[in-house]
Order: sequence, then C-alpha cells, then structure tokens
Amino acid sequence: MSRELGDGHRRFLQTLMAVGITDEQEARALYQHCCDTHTMQCIPDKLDDFIEAINSRLQPMFMQIRKGMSEENGRQYYALVNMAETDITRMTSDYADNELELFRKTLDLIVSSENGKASSTDILNSTDTMTSKKLKKSETEHLLTRLVQDNWLCERRGEYTLSTRCIIEMEPYIRTMYQEQVKVCHICHNIAFQCQICENPSCGIKIHNPCVARYFKGRVEPHCPACDDFWPHEIPGTNETSRYQNNVLYLLSPTRRSEVARESTSVLVGLCSCRK
Repeated sequence: MSRELGDGHRRFLQTLMAVGITDEQEARALYQHCCDTHTMQCIPDKLDDFIEAINSRLQPMFMQIRKGMSEENGRQYYALVNMAETDITRMTSDYADNELELFRKTLDLIVSSENGKASSTDILNSTDTMTSKKLKKSETEHLLTRLVQDNWLCERRGEYTLSTRCIIEMEPYIRTMYQEQVKVCHICHNIAFQCQICENPSCGIKIHNPCVARYFKGRVEPHCPACDDFWPHEIPGTNETSRYQNNVLYLLSPTRRSEVARESTSVLVGLCSCRK
C-alpha cells in the first residue's frame, strides 16, 4: 500500500532526479533541508523510512531509490534507478547499438578480471571482435569519456572500473548474466569487483577493500573470517611499517612472539622513564 507523500518527499525526489546519485551524508543533509523547508518532522535515523515512502509511490513507475556501497571509499550512496529494464537496454536512449556492445565487452573484461579493472588497451583491442559496426580508436576513446561523464564507469591511470551508480543499477543484471564469475563479499554480501581474496585454495572468499579495512581494523594478526588462515594482503589504511612488522611477527613461533612483545614493552617503559 502506497504512503501519502508530502512536499518534502517531492523535493527530495526532484533533487535526486537531477543529480542521479548522492552519498549518505549529502542525502541526510538533503533530508534535513526538505523537512525544514516544508515544516515536516525530521527524525535523524529515519532517512530510510522517508525514502521507503517515496519508493512506495515510485513502484508503479518501475523506479526505485536504491542504496549501495562505493568500492572506492566504502561510503553508502543512494541512486535513483530504472527498474523497467533488466539489462543494458535501459541505456539505448543515450547510446548507439555499437556503443552498447562495447560497453558489454568492457563489462565482460571487468567482471572476469582479478582486480575488477579493465585497461584502456584491452578495451580498445576488444573492438576487433565487435559484431556491429566497429568503432575507430578515436570513437572508442570518446565513448569511454562519455561513460565516465555519465557515471557508468570510473577511470584512473588508464584503467576502468564500474562506478557506484552502475553497480547499484546493474546488480540484478550482473548477478544473472555472470553467475559463474561474479564475486560476492563475505562481509556485506554485495557483489564485489575490487576486493581481496583468501589465498587458501579450499576457501577463496572475497572481501571488498573497504570491508577489509573495517573488519581487520585494530587486529594485530588478521585471519580469514571463514577459514582462519592468516590474511596476507595489505590492509587498506594500515601503516606499511606496522604491517611489515605484523607479518614478521606472524612468522615467529608463539613463544618468540610473546618474548618480542615483552621486550617492546620494556623498551617503551624505559623511554617513558627517560622522559621523566
């Protein structure tokens, strides 16, 4: 049953329609502004309920405000998505058939890669196998620029990844079309492209980089949450020297690790005594 919308809901929706996607902090500020402007009660922890009221009215129009995490910074984002189409054909009003084919090939490269990225070289080379009108190099480069500007892709140093907006909107399509290849984060259970993988052959779980940072924060010896093997990857946000020391400690026997810890404590106590 749809809920009654007020002017504050409509203003929120109109703003999101204009920008397409916004992070949680901006969404909360917009929620506050809409409530203040239209004299509505603003309950800080009820943003999702506020959005759900909007979604109840958007459902007949096959649209929805969805929430998802950025693989780049770990922040939550809200995006207005079109649910009328279940695949890339929702982009047909903005892109030609051969441009959509190249986007599909780029998606193939990103999903099948180990690091969730596709190089500009690989994308350019993929035009050789196009079944529709082949794109020239300059046309391909122009298309990639448009896809970045339209928030379907992100680019850094010649490598392309799926944008947060693309992942949020395309997730059902990606799960359906790439069932055998798609990776799912062990922590948040969303699809993962830029992630770390447990090196235990019998485990192999995947964890988003931001989820890795949160899960292992403050742990001296990070272990896989599934198989308990040592987690050898660099923890995002961890000091490199500290990480190296932790890895060295892991290679020592438990007894020697305890001895090193006691020796370190003694040194710190001595330093503090000298400062006095």
